[in-house]
Amino acid sequence: MSAEQIGMSLLFICLALLVGKWVRTRIRPFQRWFIPASIIAGLLVLLLGEEVLGSLVRYIGFEDAALAQGLFPDFTLEVWGALPELLISVIFASLFLGKEIPGVKKIWEIAGPQLTFGQMMSWGQYVLGLLLAVLLLVPFFDMPPEAGALIEISFEGGHGTAAGLAGTFEQVGFEEGTDLALGLATVSMLSGVIICIFLVNWGARNNKTEHIETPRDMPSEELKGMVAEEEQESAGKLTTKPESMEPLTLHIGLIAASILIGYVVLEGFILLEKWTWGRNTDMEFMTYVPLFTFAMLGSVLIQIVLGRMGKSYLISRGLIVRIQGLALDLLIVSALGTLSLSVIGDNLVPFLMLAAVGLGWSVFTFMILAPRMIPKHWFERGMADLGQSLGMTATGLLMLRIVDGDNRTHSVESFGYKQLLFEPILGGGLFTALSVPLIYQFGPYPVLIGTALLTAGWLALGLFHFGRKT
Repeated sequence: MSAEQIGMSLLFICLALLVGKWVRTRIRPFQRWFIPASIIAGLLVLLLGEEVLGSLVRYIGFEDAALAQGLFPDFTLEVWGALPELLISVIFASLFLGKEIPGVKKIWEIAGPQLTFGQMMSWGQYVLGLLLAVLLLVPFFDMPPEAGALIEISFEGGHGTAAGLAGTFEQVGFEEGTDLALGLATVSMLSGVIICIFLVNWGARNNKTEHIETPRDMPSEELKGMVAEEEQESAGKLTTKPESMEPLTLHIGLIAASILIGYVVLEGFILLEKWTWGRNTDMEFMTYVPLFTFAMLGSVLIQIVLGRMGKSYLISRGLIVRIQGLALDLLIVSALGTLSLSVIGDNLVPFLMLAAVGLGWSVFTFMILAPRMIPKHWFERGMADLGQSLGMTATGLLMLRIVDGDNRTHSVESFGYKQLLFEPILGGGLFTALSVPLIYQFGPYPVLIGTALLTAGWLALGLFHFGRKT
């Protein structure tokens, strides 16, 4: 494949994002339900591609027509198919760069209840998913037991994690897992925003929160996703002189260094596994672990080293977040644009069952358990976790912006601190990456027992420790 074809494929994605943003500014339901432009663009690319437009043209008998394979050339689909696995490493390598990493004690004091609630919610997604797999999906639908991990991967991890695990799904012989996970991530994102907005209005009517700002109260420009000129903020700081090195280049280099460190560490673990227990057994774990989890650890290492050297000021968190956001937008469009609808159609009933269980568990935990586990401002703090469990971290922050725009409850700080101990493990962290290989190597029952014990432990801690505090 030529460099020109790769460049053209990236241009198509950027153009699709512009169209998605334009559609968002024109169609009010997309604004009221806060559908991101990247989701709109990805769905448009999917509709105009081989899976929808191409299939329709072929179905009416024009197999040799110009649009029989969709609007986009074949090479674009090949490039887009490879992008998610690369871009997810960029996203995870950006998680901790430019962030102050406080001590565990401080995190626990501020975000303990929210961390407990989030952990319980995520481990419970594994429990219900594995129960669904062993009771119904495996015996009646001939699906592999690894399908039990799809709820957490898709709902808590989101599109990035689902796409980033494509290589892992392929290695364990569950190739359709990628498309099912991406489909579930899309369902959770779209339905999750609708569910959250419904619950926000319910909370306003029932006096569950005092600082709510419903969509109808928000300015038109804000709903469109625009920022008024007088309210525009800087995207980042110039931490180096541009004549010596462009600051954006420096930050991209730091992300690249994080990914490279992660790659070296991962390869080291693979060699260690090969030389130790892998020599006499067939059990392998590290070869199935994707790179992005170790890229995240690489970013933590760089942040700690620069902090010890007194050079952490060289990283502008604003610039890191912008790079991360760009990678996420490109990832969502490329992942949705290459989604296989035929795989979802072939597994429609299991797909719907997984989606229903995931949605039901998230709503149940928020409505029933959050008030009993989070002693103060349960609605605001629980809404952030509910939004994250139904799409991505950005959804949780968006919901928090609606229910407490002025941050009077300090839920933003609590949610941010909670992420420091949450994301390295779940929601795309180390266990999320290991869950499919663990089920593949040991079967579903040991993983089910382990996750059930963790769910029960976090639930007990929330109910009987934090829940009793005022």
